[in-house]
Amino acid sequence: MNECRFCDHPLNYTFIDLQHSPVSNAFLAKEKLSLPETTFPLIVKVCENCFLVQTQDYQSSSDLFTNDYPYFSSFSKSWLTHSKEYVEMMMKRFKFRSDALIVEIASNDGYLLQYFKDYDVNVCGIEPARSTAEVAVAKGIDTIIDFFGIELAKEKFNEKKADLIIGNNVLAHVPNINDFVSGVKESLSDNGICTFEFPHLVELVANNQFDTIYHEHFSYLSLYSVSKIFEKHGLEIFDVEKLKTHGGSLRVFVRNYKDGSHPVTSDVKSLLNEEIGLGINKLDYYHGLEKKAMAIKLQFLQFLINAKSEGKEVIAYGAAAKGNTFLNYCGIKNDLIDFCCDANVHKQGMLMPGSHIPIESLEKIKSKKPDYIVILPWNLKHEIVKDLSYIKDWGGHFVMAIPELTII
Repeated sequence: MNECRFCDHPLNYTFIDLQHSPVSNAFLAKEKLSLPETTFPLIVKVCENCFLVQTQDYQSSSDLFTNDYPYFSSFSKSWLTHSKEYVEMMMKRFKFRSDALIVEIASNDGYLLQYFKDYDVNVCGIEPARSTAEVAVAKGIDTIIDFFGIELAKEKFNEKKADLIIGNNVLAHVPNINDFVSGVKESLSDNGICTFEFPHLVELVANNQFDTIYHEHFSYLSLYSVSKIFEKHGLEIFDVEKLKTHGGSLRVFVRNYKDGSHPVTSDVKSLLNEEIGLGINKLDYYHGLEKKAMAIKLQFLQFLINAKSEGKEVIAYGAAAKGNTFLNYCGIKNDLIDFCCDANVHKQGMLMPGSHIPIESLEKIKSKKPDYIVILPWNLKHEIVKDLSYIKDWGGHFVMAIPELTII
């Protein structure tokens, strides 16, 4: 792709080049280790017209989000808490009636809609990965197993429109963002609202979060860019919140354009002014991330070399997509990190793509008593440090690499 996925302007400016990498969630079965492993360039561009930050495309979404997609949202206790608090807030603020239709796009394993069901409202999930969708169905959540876009919207929401459409961490995952947002517009009732959550580009730049870049993330979003995207399709952001999730996210509240029942809050203009003040609509803002990423890479590699030289055992925790980006960019293999523990039973027994680090259950931490545990999903560090606090019994330490090397 050499043109902006939103405005079709030629893409000439490179934000960061993370070299070749396998798909971040393409975990390997041990019996397939002898087979060739495919890698793709991981290059991020900035559109000089609309300033949408985006990857160059080498695979389709159907290749990335397969029927055996291994990410299950319910394995994170903090994410479940976040979701439950969201549902309680939305019910209190907007007072959805029992006949309301609430739709979540990329509903995963029903982690969020299960809480709306407790209020006896009508819910419908849309999830392309059969592995997670079937878990939601088992919870009694009606789920459409398909990719969302304008065609699905016209087919499934032709008669009954949605009063609330939710999209948590999905807007960045769609290659055809215009088709996706036009589908949202098609599915929404006249006075309906949408909320979308996504990692904030400002946090990525400020905190060196280059590991959040991977092939499944097609776009890296600011309020500035998403405002333009929604406006093109007859939608308007009427409120915005800053969240702590995923290293710093935004939650935007969206309505049909000029729907008077939901006035635009001052927070929208305030955050837009904040982003413009930082220079988000100028190319100078996007200079320097590649240099910072290299500095972190060298720093972390030196730590691993020193630890191994001293005979220390280093493992990782959390076989997250961001961890795979980081390990592969650094060129780390299983000779420097012995294994990775993960609570997700669907990942245990597999190998991490590229690095081929084996994924084990949490019980192995207690039996091996490692000297260092590298926390790969740094956005969950407080939850992980609390759950694994027992490593202090043998003098173990936690290690964070981003935004800079930190030993806890």
